Amino acid sequence: MADPAPQASDVTRRTWLAAERTWLAWWRSGVAVGAVALAVGRFLPEITHRESTWPFKALGLGYGLLSVGVLAAGGLRQRRGAEALRQGSFEPLSSPLVNWLTGLAIALSVASMVLVVTAF
Repeated sequence: MADPAPQASDVTRRTWLAAERTWLAWWRSGVAVGAVALAVGRFLPEITHRESTWPFKALGLGYGLLSVGVLAAGGLRQRRGAEALRQGSFEPLSSPLVNWLTGLAIALSVASMVLVVTAF
């Protein structure tokens, strides 16, 4: 026996749950980057016993800013997506937002690699 076609209410429920999971993924990513900020800016200088801690703190601050950006973008995206769902439409992800967050993440990753190579 074949499964019956999904009801419109089932599709709507799944769409809302998918939007909720997407928001939680943004939230997890923001919290994870915040943990990296703490590790790089606070704990890594102590582990390496370096006299100059400013590069680690600057990099940690950069990761902290990325964390705030990801959390803010996720919240904004969730609010706009929920409003679009209520209206029966779709809100695409902003390309400039993706470009800014990706650029910052790439810059921080490169700076981390440079710091690791020069610190150890």
